[in-house]
Amino acid sequence: MGFLILLETFMLLCCAGVSLYYGEDDLDSFTTTILVTSAVGSALLFAGRNAERLLGKRDGIVIVSLSWIVVSAFGMLPFYISGYIPDITNAFFETMSGFTSTGSSILDDIEALPHGLLFWRSMTQWFGGLGIVFFTIAVLPIFGVGSVQLSAAETSGVNRDKVHPRIGVTAKWIWGIYFGLTLVVFLTLTAGGMSIFDSICHAFTTTGTGGFSTKQASIGHYCSPYIEYATAIFMTVSGVNFTLLLLFVNRKFKKFFANTELKWYLTSVGIFTLIIATELYHTTPMGMEEAFRKSFFQVASLHTSTGFSTTDYMAWEPALWSMLFFLMFVGACSGSTSGGLKSIRIVILAKVARNEFKQLIHPNAILPVRINRQVISQSLLNSTLAFIFVYIIIIIMASLIMMALGIGFIDSIGTVVSGIGNMGLGLGTTGPGHSWNSLPDPAKWLTAFLMLVGRLELFTVLILFSRGFWKKS
Repeated sequence: MGFLILLETFMLLCCAGVSLYYGEDDLDSFTTTILVTSAVGSALLFAGRNAERLLGKRDGIVIVSLSWIVVSAFGMLPFYISGYIPDITNAFFETMSGFTSTGSSILDDIEALPHGLLFWRSMTQWFGGLGIVFFTIAVLPIFGVGSVQLSAAETSGVNRDKVHPRIGVTAKWIWGIYFGLTLVVFLTLTAGGMSIFDSICHAFTTTGTGGFSTKQASIGHYCSPYIEYATAIFMTVSGVNFTLLLLFVNRKFKKFFANTELKWYLTSVGIFTLIIATELYHTTPMGMEEAFRKSFFQVASLHTSTGFSTTDYMAWEPALWSMLFFLMFVGACSGSTSGGLKSIRIVILAKVARNEFKQLIHPNAILPVRINRQVISQSLLNSTLAFIFVYIIIIIMASLIMMALGIGFIDSIGTVVSGIGNMGLGLGTTGPGHSWNSLPDPAKWLTAFLMLVGRLELFTVLILFSRGFWKKS
């Protein structure tokens, strides 16, 4: 934990440099926060200097879950101390939304923030996108800490592909892809006329599928088809499993394009884009190209749980809301920075349902579920179905709590699905063009908890509430 806090201190130093460059009034808040984080981080490292350097699975789960809470608690200090977000609830919500790469914001005037705080918002999403803890597993072996347990807790999805037998080497390779993709996004946006500062911030939040923008109107502020197409394409790429992107970079194209989840994901993006574009062309004054562009952008944004917007989709036909809601629910690929259920689970669920129909016709047939020509084990099928069941139950229970707090039905459902799916955009008053500031404080804390649960894919956090987890045996 001390090492993670010192890592956060380094991030804060970068943002303090931005504040110093622009000569704005948020420098003092970064300086104070840096003093606090460096002192606490150093104290924790000193206190644990003689501790046992062997991590068990339970240790990894606790460290991962606490990491997101602790870095968010310290990360909110620049917002709070500077006075730009003078409320602890709002400051913590904004920071948790950043580190979980959710993108929900309580800010009603984003452009009023100084450059240092805007850079901090974007940087939290860049680091949080692929995972602060996943970043450290490339470094923690230096301290003799077993990083496999941390990785297992952080990447709790269906696919845990290993491209190298050593998890530290895998982490370095994937972070190399992540950094390289961010650089390409930056150069592309700069070529489209976006300022260098805005390009860096949007490259961070596009690659991290976070959705924080330096403008209140998000990407729609720039009124640039080039920027909209470029952002939509890179959002779609960022929704692909990063181990697959590594195969692509290594020119293993056949294995890359043969991936079942990737084919389902790209097909889904294409089909929903065409359907929504057709509907927009016939029900709005948009021309064919504009309808396609708005459709592609919003499909990519919600499918990858990024949360950028170019238009208020709540002004579209209500029939389109259900399609967008489905994309929010599903998410992109496992092993990516996106949220939601993940496409692979939907593929498995569809194959299980298909087999049930076949079983009715052929009761004695043995019908295994295959993904990428490999038979899925029964234990993995059970965990997938359990995940989907728990995911839906949490949405139902949290929505009921939201409605009990006085929030409308559509707003409650949209807020909960957006929170647990790390979307950043909801429905109704939490949709595009609206901040989340109107939510009551209990709803904000609940949503922040849902962000954490969704980012760590449910079980890593929920198991902490199990009595059996804490028993020594």
